[in-house]
Amino acid sequence: MQQIINFLLKNKNGLLYVFLLIIALGFTVQSNSYHQSKLFNSTNWFSGNIYQTSANISNYFTLEDENKTLLEENKRLRHLLFNKSLIPKDSIVIDTTLPYKVISANILKNSYLLSKNYPTINAGEKQGVAQDMGVITSNGILGIIEHTSSNFAIIQSILNTKSTINAKLKNSNYFGSLIWNTKDFNTVQLTDIPRLVKLKIGDTVVTGAMSSIFPENIPIGTIKDYKLNPSDNSYHINISLFQDMSNVKNVYIIKNKNKQEINELEKSIE
Repeated sequence: MQQIINFLLKNKNGLLYVFLLIIALGFTVQSNSYHQSKLFNSTNWFSGNIYQTSANISNYFTLEDENKTLLEENKRLRHLLFNKSLIPKDSIVIDTTLPYKVISANILKNSYLLSKNYPTINAGEKQGVAQDMGVITSNGILGIIEHTSSNFAIIQSILNTKSTINAKLKNSNYFGSLIWNTKDFNTVQLTDIPRLVKLKIGDTVVTGAMSSIFPENIPIGTIKDYKLNPSDNSYHINISLFQDMSNVKNVYIIKNKNKQEINELEKSIE
């Protein structure tokens, strides 16, 4: 207590000056609308910055929840997209009887530098994931489910020498097979396109309708370059993928509820 009194006595002139200055500033602001406006704006700027900083910190710690919410919304939108031809235009409710169901997941381990690449995801049999389901990203396709456990699954990536996926040219609907020659992890190859087809660099390639794994017209990439294979009069086409295969985080697994019935029907005529 004595130290406080000593401090006040030692600095009485300075403290008196600050006190009188505050009173003078108060009278000035009260009697002048310009100064009131400046004070108000300054206070708003200061408090606004504090709130913004607080919001930024709060948003940082809620990013995971926000990402989950966005994944769920994207899953719903993709469900509607894949089934759009069967959904009434005025409907906003997902019909569980529609053929395509979408399951969201995250990449736990990416793989893109080997000749046979197998990314791992954090969704498995308990989440409804099964072998031979298609896997896509927000930008394009990733591959097909090959192995599952209770809570995890392994994908046979399109960057895999075993992978063959039905694909087509968007502008002409000619079909071919999508394969990978292992040379570049962002470039795959489209084969079996006949020489009579007119090609143009930059044309879009999408999934075809000759498979029960992927819905039709999912974007894959664009034509990078091409050459004619004289032996079978078809093109060998390099496709630049829309998805950067070295940077994959969130994926969507596509379940075709009619797949088993289609497969059994096809086997009956073999």
